[in-house]
Amino acid sequence: HRRMWAYIVGFTVLPHVGGLIGWFLNCKDSPVWYERLNKPSWCPSRKIFPVAWTVLYTGMGYASYLIWNDLGGCNSKAIIPLGLYGAQLALNWAWPPFFFGIHNLKMALIDILCLDGLVIGTMCSWYRINKAATLLMVPYLGWLAMATCLTIRIWKDNPEPKPGKTE
Repeated sequence: HRRMWAYIVGFTVLPHVGGLIGWFLNCKDSPVWYERLNKPSWCPSRKIFPVAWTVLYTGMGYASYLIWNDLGGCNSKAIIPLGLYGAQLALNWAWPPFFFGIHNLKMALIDILCLDGLVIGTMCSWYRINKAATLLMVPYLGWLAMATCLTIRIWKDNPEPKPGKTE
């Protein structure tokens, strides 16, 4: 029984680890740079993001535990469902360094578009295994849809300077 709780906590906490590391590595000059960007009027307040990601990471982490548990742990049946989950988590963690770290809006856009596809693939692979786990991913997919639209708008409204030109 104690081991089960350790697995639940481990799977639920895991997504937060990459999110916290990404935030820690990119929190220095990012607020100043981010505030200078042209953003649409519907852009959420910066205060919303930590709350949203805490809820989303918790839900997706617990959902991954449910899938792992229903498949009997790490075995051949788990390779695709958990592999897709791991791949989307890696792209999720890669977005902040692209966007906030090196200020590469194009790479951030490519990353989030690939992430969208992997999350949809993850959810499709999970549906027959555990519908509750799939439903726990719905808010994440909804948030990603907004984040993708926001990334597209920021990329379009903040063109990268041409090589050789100085501002």
